[in-house]
Amino acid sequence: MTDMPQDAAAGTGEEAEGPSFALQRIYVKDISFESPRAPEIFRSNWKPRINLDLNTRSQRLEEDLYEVILTLSIEAGGEGEQTGFIVELQQAGVFHITGLDDSQLQHTLASYCPNLLFPYARETVDTLVLKGSFPPLMLAPVNFDALYAEAVQRQQQGGDVAH
Repeated sequence: MTDMPQDAAAGTGEEAEGPSFALQRIYVKDISFESPRAPEIFRSNWKPRINLDLNTRSQRLEEDLYEVILTLSIEAGGEGEQTGFIVELQQAGVFHITGLDDSQLQHTLASYCPNLLFPYARETVDTLVLKGSFPPLMLAPVNFDALYAEAVQRQQQGGDVAH
C-alpha cells in the first residue's frame, strides 16, 4: 500500500470545485389533448399537416436549482382547415447545476436540458395521439444547440432571444 498524507486520503472538506450537473426530476407540468372533429374526422380520407410550435423557458428555483420547461404545441390539420387534433404539452425538469459561468449556464438551460426532456415529451405526445385513435406521431429529433445558436445570433443582431 502506498503511503498518502492523512488529509489527502480522507479529504479535507475542500474538494476541488468543478462544474456539476444532476437531473433531479422530470415531470409533466401541463397537458392537453383535443379532437374537435371526432368522430367525423375518422370517417373521412384525412391527410393531416402537422404544425409544431416548440419553446423553452427556465427559472431559478433556489441556489443552483433550476426548472426547465419544454413546451410543445401540435396541431394536425388537413384540407379545408379540418383540425384532427391539438396537443399542448409542458414537459419539465428540475436540474441541479453548479460551477458554470453565465454563458455556459444559459447554454445548458436552453439547449442541454431541453435535449434531455425532449424524448419524454416525444413519447407523451405519441401516447396521447394514439389514445385519441390517430396514427402514431413520432416527432423528429430537434437540434436544440442549433436553435440556441440562432437565438444568440438574433440577440447579438439586436433581436429578442426566444429560447
